[in-house]
Amino acid sequence: KSKSSSTELQQYVMENCHENSPSMTQCHRDTADNNPDTPFEFTAENLKRIDAIISMYPVGHKQAATIPVLDLAQRQHGWLPISAMNKVAEVLEVAPMRVYEVATFYTMFLRQPVGKYFIQICTTTPCMLCNSDSILEALKTKLGNQTGSPFFEIEVECLGACVNAPMVQINDNYYEDLTAEDMDHIIDELKAGRVPPPGPRNGRFSCEPAGGLTSLTEPPPGPGVGVRADL
Repeated sequence: KSKSSSTELQQYVMENCHENSPSMTQCHRDTADNNPDTPFEFTAENLKRIDAIISMYPVGHKQAATIPVLDLAQRQHGWLPISAMNKVAEVLEVAPMRVYEVATFYTMFLRQPVGKYFIQICTTTPCMLCNSDSILEALKTKLGNQTGSPFFEIEVECLGACVNAPMVQINDNYYEDLTAEDMDHIIDELKAGRVPPPGPRNGRFSCEPAGGLTSLTEPPPGPGVGVRADL
């Protein structure tokens, strides 16, 4: 059913967002800490950042900055209440529905509160074959169901670091080539207020072979190598 305005579309979505809807995860329900009156204002520093972000786009196309400004709101608040989305819409001078569409599409935008340390455990096939189950079990054993814990963990689909399986993402950091013991150590460090260095835990550099490079072992030739002299 087509709608003639963003306001009507918003009302239509809210009226048709039922518990048994397959799109329930895209629906918003007001709660005590997530409603249009939830306090949210960008800091003065972030308003300057927003001006810098908007300046990268053509005049009259503020909407193009929706994703980076939503990300800025999430980094400031820790997650995205509906009031933060409304503020983004106000700053970018777009209908709130345009911001809701983006915030509900990308799973990186968190529309519910999470802990200080947001742990995403990859359990897709490459990680599963490299025993990601042991990482998941280590986390469950280590963290349990602690009320008020700063840790919040979920299972996710591929995080794009298959060559370094098994791996987890904690906030913005990737921890790769993990063992259950590595996971225990990482959690202990975070509990102590220290952020372990991200990357592989087995000693290799990035996604290079564990034993070192087997090809491309010399600096690459400069530009123009192999090009015909008469061209």
